[in-house]
Amino acid sequence: MPLARLTRAAAVGAAVVAAAVAVPAVALGDPLGQAAPVCSTEGHQLRYLVLFATGTDRSGATEEITGDCGETVAYYPEIAVAVATSPDPAFADLVGRDRAFSTEAALTKAAKQAPPVRTGADAGATDRTGEQWDMDMIHAKEAHAVTLGDPRVLVGVLDSGIDDTHPDLVRAVDPTRSAGCLTGAADPSPAAWRPTNSPHGTHVAGIIAAADDGRGITGVAPDVRLASVKVVDDDGTVRPESVVCGLMWAAEQRMAVANSSYYVDPWPRTCDHGDEHVVYEAVRRATDYATGKGVLTVAAASNEGSDLTAPGGRTAGPDGQWRTLDSDCRVLPAGLRGVIAVSAVGPDRAKAGYSAYGLGVIDVAAPGGEQRDDRCVLSTVPGGYATACGTSMAAPHVSGVVALLVSTHPGASPQQLARLVTGEAEAVACPTDYDLDGTGQQDAYCSGYAPFNSFYGHGLVDALAAVRP
Repeated sequence: MPLARLTRAAAVGAAVVAAAVAVPAVALGDPLGQAAPVCSTEGHQLRYLVLFATGTDRSGATEEITGDCGETVAYYPEIAVAVATSPDPAFADLVGRDRAFSTEAALTKAAKQAPPVRTGADAGATDRTGEQWDMDMIHAKEAHAVTLGDPRVLVGVLDSGIDDTHPDLVRAVDPTRSAGCLTGAADPSPAAWRPTNSPHGTHVAGIIAAADDGRGITGVAPDVRLASVKVVDDDGTVRPESVVCGLMWAAEQRMAVANSSYYVDPWPRTCDHGDEHVVYEAVRRATDYATGKGVLTVAAASNEGSDLTAPGGRTAGPDGQWRTLDSDCRVLPAGLRGVIAVSAVGPDRAKAGYSAYGLGVIDVAAPGGEQRDDRCVLSTVPGGYATACGTSMAAPHVSGVVALLVSTHPGASPQQLARLVTGEAEAVACPTDYDLDGTGQQDAYCSGYAPFNSFYGHGLVDALAAVRP
């Protein structure tokens, strides 16, 4: 039965006047119905995440959303989360602020932390693998002597879309298992999952699975397949409803890995209380569901350069409202249980200055490049190749290694894969001096010991160690 709904004072007043004119007959024993809200169509059409109680069926969810002046875009009964739209400014109040949230309403301008991608060179016959210091660091080339990956392994690139016409990716992308999720509902049409003007997803895809063909670059797992799952819009904004859709699609398509090189908007850290609980809970449910269906989520730790275990104090949100960060506030999805959180290192194997960190949050580290040294990661972009730095680049190195592990350990669960990728990582001790700019001051403080610390987690991901018999 739908929860009790709020009605406007004007609607209540109208009902009182009507009652003074005529009182309709009510049959003895008939239940008194609730007054339907007077819906407004004067506001902006906004999209909402809506939480329901576990077990709520599709018809029950749709009925409540419709009764509260909304329209259902998608409903995921497996996790009792809906995506709805409404032009009524009171929609969230009618449903309940503890159950409905609109990222569009919270954002005052397009965000984002997506790393800049330098201008790409034309795709051609030139072999550029000699420029891939990142692959040398994780021993990817040596791992390829053991396996290039199994074509039956599918990696979901939850990002801004993949250019499936790129020579290095044309055989990797599976168009039948790709989808766009920008509306919160999966759309398998190519126009929905291909990139428009963002090269980010194509760059991430190349790191994972660019072809080993003697031209261009080579990915960590060049023979596995990729699914383009578009969750990042052209402004770099990642709405939670898109992420929920993407994870549910990954589960439905039985992907082995879901690479998430982003954090969920509208905050760098989402708190599990207040209005933010809706976002936190919806993404948590979707992540847990995907894990239960055999999908291991690998996520970037973010480029905030901060300690993710520190409360953080008060900070202004995108809507200008002050927020107080505490231990319940986490980067999503990297901070969730069961997700492999990845920090970034530069060519010197030290934590990149921009990379977030945190003891017990970071699981492994991988090459992301260092901007201050102008040593970023080379990968594919629409029409060619380019370099970019970020934890966005570090995460796909780990996803590629996990894809190799799935190839050599078919049937392994996400939990087993997580243990394998962290257990075979190369331990990296805390630096004795982390003064990146030479000012004599430490730029961050590493805690823990060599096998497990706040900068590198269990260590630097190692493709060869992971697949060595």
